[in-house]
Amino acid sequence: MRKRSLTAATTLAVLFSSAALAVTPAFADSSHSLPVRQTGDIVVDAAHQQVFVSDPLNGKIVITDFAGTVVKQLTTSLSGVQGLELSADSGTLYAAVQDLDAIAVIDTATDTETTRYTVGDKPLSVALAGGRLWFGYGGAANGNIGSVDLTSETHDVTLGQDNSWYAAPLLDAAPGSGTLVAGALGQSPVELASYDVSSGTATKLASTREAGSNLGDLQVTPDGKDVVVASGAPYVQQVFRTSDLNEDGKYVTNAYPNSVAIAPDGTVAAGISGSYDPDVYIFRPGSGEAVRTYDFPNTGTSSGSDLLAASGLAWAPDGSRLFAVTSNNVGTYALRVLTAPTKAVTAVTVDAPATATRAKKLTVKGKVTSKVAVRAGSKLTVTRTDLDSPKGRTLPAATVKADGTYSFTDTPPAGGKVKYTVAFAGDAEHAAGSGSDSVTVSRAKPKLTVDNNGKVYAYGKDVKFTAHLGATYKNRTVEIWADPFGGDKPNKRVRTGKVNSHGDLSVTLDLRRDTKVTAKFAGDARYTSASASATVGAKVSVSTSVSGHYKAQSTWGHTYYFFHKTKDPLVTTKMPYYPNRAQKFEFEVYYQGRWYPGDPAYFKLGSDGVSKVRINGDHGEDVGWRFRVRSSYINASSGDSVNSTTHGAWRYFTFTR
Repeated sequence: MRKRSLTAATTLAVLFSSAALAVTPAFADSSHSLPVRQTGDIVVDAAHQQVFVSDPLNGKIVITDFAGTVVKQLTTSLSGVQGLELSADSGTLYAAVQDLDAIAVIDTATDTETTRYTVGDKPLSVALAGGRLWFGYGGAANGNIGSVDLTSETHDVTLGQDNSWYAAPLLDAAPGSGTLVAGALGQSPVELASYDVSSGTATKLASTREAGSNLGDLQVTPDGKDVVVASGAPYVQQVFRTSDLNEDGKYVTNAYPNSVAIAPDGTVAAGISGSYDPDVYIFRPGSGEAVRTYDFPNTGTSSGSDLLAASGLAWAPDGSRLFAVTSNNVGTYALRVLTAPTKAVTAVTVDAPATATRAKKLTVKGKVTSKVAVRAGSKLTVTRTDLDSPKGRTLPAATVKADGTYSFTDTPPAGGKVKYTVAFAGDAEHAAGSGSDSVTVSRAKPKLTVDNNGKVYAYGKDVKFTAHLGATYKNRTVEIWADPFGGDKPNKRVRTGKVNSHGDLSVTLDLRRDTKVTAKFAGDARYTSASASATVGAKVSVSTSVSGHYKAQSTWGHTYYFFHKTKDPLVTTKMPYYPNRAQKFEFEVYYQGRWYPGDPAYFKLGSDGVSKVRINGDHGEDVGWRFRVRSSYINASSGDSVNSTTHGAWRYFTFTR
């Protein structure tokens, strides 16, 4: 089987190697795809900062760096490669290759195969113990244990150490130990046995069938005292003493345990094959309660999380990382790199009041929680983010009390949304954690006005609009927007600038339509945003001309156009064009000192803004009468509402013989 840790001597060599330390930075949890169809085993080589994953179906070993990125694939015909084991100095990788009836020997410095040991039928697992390389081998109803003497020049192979196994057993041993433990994969009930192999021969110490059913993984603790077993049932990782295989505790997880990895300091990573429960549980030495759990996300097409592979966990020797192999329901495998897995997750809650008054003291409280209690007196970083300090301002630290609670007071200088972020930096036992909450702090309402509201101006008049801003804190900038009536003209910002010493900002607009002028103030740390509007009217230009007359003469107080009774007057009106616009045409006759109106009519303007109305009829009866006509734009009645009502000038005429 695999080996997840180095010997003490090798670990020290790695710790004191400056080159090794230089390539061991802290990373966030990550996930990288693995080019495999199946996985058999995983081991970690800290000396060369690489991880080995076997792929039985593709007959290869995939090598990644400590970030999880694939750097190489060993594909030298390793069909059926399963169990992996590292040498004590981490310089050699041993791989059990079932379809070749051999153990491949790989130089980890160059990642090349150097030799093969021909062993018994279908070797499944490998383990170093008692100065030898042990392997479980054999087909159905023919399981056995064998060994390779690594001290002899010929690497002598000894078979038939225990032929009582139904199939090739899974093997493991503690680093430098003389005790070997074997278990039957997939068997129900699980058969478990321990051996003294210090003499070079496997002498059985104990056996049991109390290790549940459907064994997925097992590992011996670094001190060699216990073996932790991951069987599909019961839903715990059972612990047995290697000396007599009597129960010695348990690690409570959930349904279908399938993997276990133990760090050099005794920290246990217990994994299950569960879609809707945490996949990995971290237990500190001697503790029955998980200090941390991991629930992998779903990357496939079905519901539930990705599944942890059997025998899919391995520690970096310094405990800084836990490597996990997962798969989804579409057959995609990934290597997940979990950083700082031995540190308990820390949650920080922050409770600020919903509202507060600016420049008055408020109290923020909260609690720091973790499965491992945070020590009283621990300091929390407090940051206030507001309109005055958008990048955050550090406040005096808060202190954690014995019950995990904390509180602090602050006098917010700025109004608006004020966010308080409280962070715990973490320590040797805890991962960092933070939380935040926001309070709405009051701000004064500024005075903002725009002049000219309700006024009506001639068409094309240049009109000056002035926005006035009262007292504010720092921001003295105002925007002025002009929104002409009609859907074809956009609301447009026409000026942005700081108000003058009187608080004024002006802009001159050429008014050709009714227009809403709006001033906007964005607010600042002590004053809210504000807006003010003025709506003004713009008349249309109306030009009315009369043609067909034989003379024009000033009489009866006006200019009159004289027509022969045989001639029809033509009245031409021109206005600014707008879709569907019509002019109101009025006709009046003078009788006994007053004007009497006829029925008005609306005539549509052409696309050039021109409307021509011919007054026809038997004008012989009109001889001597006085008439007048007028063209007007009437808001809404003329077909649109983009201008203010505008009346054109009266045009006077009469008929003669």
